[in-house]
Amino acid sequence: MTEEIQPTGAGVEIPTEPNQQFALQRVYLKDLSFEAPMGVKAFMKDWKPSVNQELNTKTSRVDGDNYEVVLTITVTVSLGEETAFLAEIQQAGLFHIAGLPEQALPQILNTACPQILFPYARETIDSVVVKGSFPALMLPPINFDALFAQAVAQAKATAPEGEAATEQ
Repeated sequence: MTEEIQPTGAGVEIPTEPNQQFALQRVYLKDLSFEAPMGVKAFMKDWKPSVNQELNTKTSRVDGDNYEVVLTITVTVSLGEETAFLAEIQQAGLFHIAGLPEQALPQILNTACPQILFPYARETIDSVVVKGSFPALMLPPINFDALFAQAVAQAKATAPEGEAATEQ
């Protein structure tokens, strides 16, 4: 019997065998922070910002076949040496994943799930930045497949010789 694979359009393939399930149960905002440490001084300077973006994904099994995936994005915008604003979001989702082979689970949790959460996080960050009276900040798309492949390659490269690296 061959396993039928259906592309998701984001480069992630989710198996479609009858006993396999992948379903988004809920998307929710777990944490949101916005700081403008320069205050009004930020609006009096020439707007030539440097933008730094950090990304992290954390997954945990809630119960049975339900998993919480939390996508954390931190954006720091600086004017020269000073921070104009800092925005951090923890966009979370509850996913039901059942019947997949164990070796496929890390990839689904670290690619398909964050890919679903990212547009929500991007919109929220843009909204809070605009409400802080700064220019709109639309984060560029992120290739979670490439990030996962890079993390797996790095884990294999740093694993002690003779010991297989485990995928996250």
